[in-house]
Amino acid sequence: MDSPEYSEINSNIIVDYINQILMEEDTDEKGRICQQYDALQATEKPFYDILGQTYPFSPNQTMMSSDSKVGWPHDSSQNHPDGACSSFASDLRGSQGRHLITTGWTSELDRLSLQFSRGAEEANKFVPSIGSLVVDLDNNVLVSKQVTEGAVGQKSKRANKTKQHPCLELLKARKSKCSAISTNETIRDEMFDRILLCNGNIYRDFADHRKMMAKEEGNSSQNVQHRGYDQGQEKSRGKKQQKEATDLRALLTQCAQALASNNHPFASELLKKIRYHSSPYGDGSQRLAVYFADVLEARLAGTGSQMYKKLMGKRASARDMLKAYRLFIAACPFTMGAYYFSNKTIINASEGRPRVHIIDFGIVFGFQWPLLIQRLAGQKDGPPKLRITGIDIPQPGFRPCKVIEETGKRLAEYAKMFNIPFQYQGIASRWEDINTEDLKIDKDEVLIINCLLDMKNLGDETEDIDSARDRVLRIMKRINPEVLVLGVVNGLYNSPFFLPRFREALFRYSSLFDMLNATVAPNHEDRILIEKYLLGADVLNVIACEGTERIERPESYKRWQVRSLNAGFKQLPINEEILQRSIEGIKKYYHDDFVIDKDMGWLLQGWKGRIIHALSSWKS
Repeated sequence: MDSPEYSEINSNIIVDYINQILMEEDTDEKGRICQQYDALQATEKPFYDILGQTYPFSPNQTMMSSDSKVGWPHDSSQNHPDGACSSFASDLRGSQGRHLITTGWTSELDRLSLQFSRGAEEANKFVPSIGSLVVDLDNNVLVSKQVTEGAVGQKSKRANKTKQHPCLELLKARKSKCSAISTNETIRDEMFDRILLCNGNIYRDFADHRKMMAKEEGNSSQNVQHRGYDQGQEKSRGKKQQKEATDLRALLTQCAQALASNNHPFASELLKKIRYHSSPYGDGSQRLAVYFADVLEARLAGTGSQMYKKLMGKRASARDMLKAYRLFIAACPFTMGAYYFSNKTIINASEGRPRVHIIDFGIVFGFQWPLLIQRLAGQKDGPPKLRITGIDIPQPGFRPCKVIEETGKRLAEYAKMFNIPFQYQGIASRWEDINTEDLKIDKDEVLIINCLLDMKNLGDETEDIDSARDRVLRIMKRINPEVLVLGVVNGLYNSPFFLPRFREALFRYSSLFDMLNATVAPNHEDRILIEKYLLGADVLNVIACEGTERIERPESYKRWQVRSLNAGFKQLPINEEILQRSIEGIKKYYHDDFVIDKDMGWLLQGWKGRIIHALSSWKS
């Protein structure tokens, strides 16, 4: 047993046994590799059949093509490329190894492939060939086109026929629903009529809004009376009062001063404190602080211009703006007062004249004109032929004239509704680039220019000595209108220096947010729309943008009076009837803190003594 010969034999037996074990482990591992790979092939094959393409090898063949890097041997004596499966096959010897390939593994693979093939056959009954799918533009559905082979130059009758595929019949069933979906805005519906026309609904809106505000005030006072006075509630109330007692305007001013002095760490700390005490659903000062904190942070990061362009690119739809407009006219007299002043001036100037041409600088959605069309239709001598030219700056995107075009369609429908001869022309251009020849002015028309509250967006002397404001006024003078109706935003936050501009903007928008807080319920959903897209967007441009990218540049009405006189216009006196009706309307429908007054030929609109808007009429 201890002889060298016996030791050598015993050693050989042990080595052979170890090699056999290693061989079996290697065989199992490589078998699993090839099994996974051929299972992948079996999975891919039915998809090639569905697509109508030929798979690289026959399904009955157990060897991949010689072009593949990984192959399965048809004959063990053949040479194969290197790879996991080819290396594994070259290690197999004898009938036992071949039996492992052809029975043990292949049978299982065939069973899985057969099940998948049956599923693919069932799927083929419902899925058309991708190459034969076409779009039927007439019926707006996908169809499967049956094409037959024929001689070149000849058309088969079957080739001209289209047959809708069974799995696409859902499109036909939903065709009526799809036709209602359009990328265009809603031009006009019952909601537009209810808000834009004077048919009694607007006065009911005023009454409903007052009732809602009275109910809101009653609920808040009732909550205060029923509040508990235990120790824990007193502590929470004390913290709340401490939070509300924070002077947010003082913190905003300090933050602006820190930004102006490039003390960014201190500005960041102040912004955190402001955000802690502010809330988009709180009172007026808390809501104001939210938007001012956002724009100060944008100025700190240097992203104000990008944010403003993005916000303007996502301009609210006509329907959303109509909702905001409805709430705004129910809570605030500024817009309705401006429309009444303008429409009454136009009616007085065109009375008894057969043709009226209105050139509207800044028409946007044209919410002003349905009410004028309705008033013209009620004249004793019949309505005149009305022509409106809408001018507005091009909108960003692929359809720069989209809003102007839809406004024209909407006004045409209202003119048809009241049987008024109507013509509309939309011009998308910068105001200072307007060519008077494009306006197609007719001498037989009563020509009226309307421009309400948008002159603030024109460039001033900080951009050019001959400012865009003066150039536009001179263009209006060359047009030679019968009447120019001018409405301006009265503001002093047009300084080229940041801090003075910030302070004036803070004072103005504090008044506007305070006005909304006193006239609109805090949880009204459309209040957020007004604060974000109307007030918040302007604040963003005023504070976070500089240079030519800052387009919010309001001036005082006294400064606009000087500009208009220098351009050659003569100011018309205020119509006393318009003034008295405006005062009566505010006293009857609106909050007591709204103010209507006159000064230097201007009709002034304000809140708690602060002048917000000014309106006047001019003649060449």
